[in-house]
This record gives sequence, C-alpha cells and structure tokens, in this order.
Amino acid sequence: MSAIDTSLHPSPSGTAAALAAAHSTPQPLTLYGSWFCPFVQRVWMVLEEHQIPYQYVEINPYKKDPAFLALNPRGLVPTVTAEVAGKTRLLYESVVVCEWLDELCSSTAAGNGLRLMPAGEGEEAVFERARCRLWMDHVVTRVVPAFYRLLQAQEGVAEARAGFCAAVRAFAKEMVDSGSGARGPWFLGAEFTLVDVLLAPWARRLFLIDHYKKGGVGIPARGEGGPDEEVWERWERWVQAVGERASVKATWSDDGRYIEAYKRYADNTTQSEVGQATRQGRALP
Repeated sequence: MSAIDTSLHPSPSGTAAALAAAHSTPQPLTLYGSWFCPFVQRVWMVLEEHQIPYQYVEINPYKKDPAFLALNPRGLVPTVTAEVAGKTRLLYESVVVCEWLDELCSSTAAGNGLRLMPAGEGEEAVFERARCRLWMDHVVTRVVPAFYRLLQAQEGVAEARAGFCAAVRAFAKEMVDSGSGARGPWFLGAEFTLVDVLLAPWARRLFLIDHYKKGGVGIPARGEGGPDEEVWERWERWVQAVGERASVKATWSDDGRYIEAYKRYADNTTQSEVGQATRQGRALP
C-alpha cells in the first residue's frame, strides 16, 4: 500500500476540528468517519442539519483500529452506531445512512423536526420523493464517478472533463426545469434536500480539479454558456449556496489539507477502494 495513503493528517482541522471536539463525548449515536472523506461529510452534514446529539470518532481508513473492524469488518466509513428503542443499530454506506437518519429524525422525538425529503402523503409529495431519489441516483452513479475519473485522469483528460460537465449539466438542467418552476438556490427551489446533501461534498471539492488539472473543471464562465447559459448560471448559484451552507462550512477542514490528501488521486496512485475502482473502470464501492 502506498505510503501516501498512510501519511494523512490524523484529525480534522479548521472548523471541522472545532466541531469534532464539540462532539467528542459519548452519545447514543456515534459517527465513525474520516475528515477528508466526502462520503463521511454527507452523513456529518445530515447530523448537523437535524441537530441531534452524536459523538464523532475519527478513523484512518488505511490504518483501521481493531475495535473499529470488530464493529464493521468491511472497515468502511462512514459507519454509524445508535441506540434506538433499546436496540443497537449499525449502518454504513452514506446514502443509506443519510436516508435512515432523516426518517429517524422525522418519525421520533430526535432532531429539530427538519425534513430533508419532501413531506406529505399525497400523490404530489410521493412523486417528489421519487423524483428526488431519481436524481440522488444520478449523483451517485453519474456525477461522483465522473469527478473521480477527471481527477485521476493521466490521459484523456479532455474526455473525462467532457463527461463530468455532461453529468453536471444534466443535474443543473433538471433544477432549472423543475415542475414547480422554482429557481433555487436548491434542487427543489427553497427546500434543501438529500439531493443537495449527496452532491455538496464534491461541489465543495471542485477546487481540487482546478488545482491539479490543467484546464480545471471546464464549467463555462458566465456569459460563455451559449444555449445552456441559464443552466450554467443555475449551477453557479447552487455551488455558491453549497459553500455558504452552515452544515457544509462546519464539517470542512482547511483547504490545504484537502490539497495534500487528494494529491494521491490526482497522481492516480491512491490505494483507496474508490480510487482503485475508478482506475479499473468499475462501479464505485
């Protein structure tokens, strides 16, 4: 295994360090995470959005502690354990955990009553939840893999960039053309949902592609979007809103730490499961 993978800073920095310290004492719910991991940031954001008590435990996924492996033999982060109704629950996989936390907080006394999926029982609400899941799947299967393909590309960078921009454009176009006609700042307009949560960590990491890849992300500048100008303006507004969201800022370490941590991706030397899957053309784990 590459030494690059095992030389990561052992703990969060910046605002994320303060947040981790504030959540360092035992609670009924524990998030096992890694500060640099966008999949972890998804779950961490949901916990912050719902304002439920939790403990944050930092895990180095390349030097897994035996006690953590006893909980989750796959050694994946994020992993969440919780005491609910007298039972110990354990879940991993970020999308699953995010949906579970949102349903748990909306159906129990936990949290602040926020819903990160459209509420209601009528046909329109049911449809909007289905539509959210459709575009959550787009984020998971199209946008995020395209991000890693572009960041890790050593050859065919232009092709990888075009693929990423196409996946992002489809996402942004759906926001503009939403059935309600709402214009933002979020996927469903004024309502912040799990669709936004699932993509926000990668939107916040776009600067890494600009840093490491000549030509950067390749999103057209304002006024250069041609027939898609409105679509790209919509994307720009969404990205700006992501950067200003309290849960995103609170779970963010110093930019320089991410530049160090993601160099192994930009060099395509990472030994992470995500990096290896991208290198081999497989679906992300």
